[in-house]
Amino acid sequence: MNKEKSIWIHKLIIVALMIYLFTPILGTFIYSIAKEWSYSVLPDSYTFQWYGELLQDPAFYSALGRTLFIVIGTVTLSVFIMVPTVFIVVTFFPKWERLLQGLSLLRYGIPPVVAAIGLIQMYASGIIPIYGTFWILFGAYFVLILPFMYQGIRNSIRTVNATDLMESAELLGASKVRSFISIIFPNIISGIIVSTVLSVAFLFGEFVFANLLVGGQFETIQILIYNKLETNGHSVSAIIILYYFILLLISGFIIKIGMRSNKKAAS
Repeated sequence: MNKEKSIWIHKLIIVALMIYLFTPILGTFIYSIAKEWSYSVLPDSYTFQWYGELLQDPAFYSALGRTLFIVIGTVTLSVFIMVPTVFIVVTFFPKWERLLQGLSLLRYGIPPVVAAIGLIQMYASGIIPIYGTFWILFGAYFVLILPFMYQGIRNSIRTVNATDLMESAELLGASKVRSFISIIFPNIISGIIVSTVLSVAFLFGEFVFANLLVGGQFETIQILIYNKLETNGHSVSAIIILYYFILLLISGFIIKIGMRSNKKAAS
C-alpha cells in the first residue's frame, strides 16, 4: 500500500468517526428547533420557541448554577489534593504507587447504585448527616473522577522524569517546594489540563449520584432534564444543546489556560 492511499484511508476513517459522533448531536439540535415533526424525515416546520422559553425560565439558570458550582468545585478540590499527592508518591514513595492506583480504580468495582445506597446509609444520620445536601456530592464526585486525575497526573510526572529533575534542582540549591512549584508543575500542566477536561465532561453528564443523593432538594441540570422528559421533549433537546455549548466553552477556556502556561514554561 503506497503512502497516498494510506493517507486517504486514514481520512475516510476520521470522516466516518466524525459522522458517527456528530449525528446524535445534529439530530438533537434538529428536534430542539422542530415545531411539528410527524410524517417525514425532517420536521414540517421550525421554531426557536423552546430556546426562548428555556432562557426565560429561572429554574434553568438555578440548575445550571448548581451544576457548575458542584462540578468546578469538585474538580478544583481534586486538583489541589491529587497533584501533590501523586507527585509525592511517584517521586519519593514509589512502593505506595500500586496502593494509590488500586484506590483510584476501586470505584469501577462498585456499581453506582450500590455506592449511592451505601453513602445514603452512612450519611443519612450519625456524626456527619450530609445526605440530601450538596456536600455529599462533593465527596461522591471526588471519588468518581479519581481515575482520570490520577492517571493523567501520574503519566505527566513520569514523562518529565520528575525524580531526576528534582535531584538536579536540589543540587543547584533549590528546596523541594520551590523545585516542585517552579520546575515540575509547569511541565506537567498539560497532563493536569487533560485530566481536568475529562473530569468536567464526565461530571456534567453524571445522573445516578445526583438523583439518588440529593434529588429535587438540590436540582442540578441532569435532574432538570429528567423532570422535563415527561412534559416536553423539545425543551429537553434545547437544554442538551445548550449544555454541549457550555461544556465546549468551559473546555476551550481550560485548554487556553493550559496553552498559556505551557508557553510561559517554555519561555
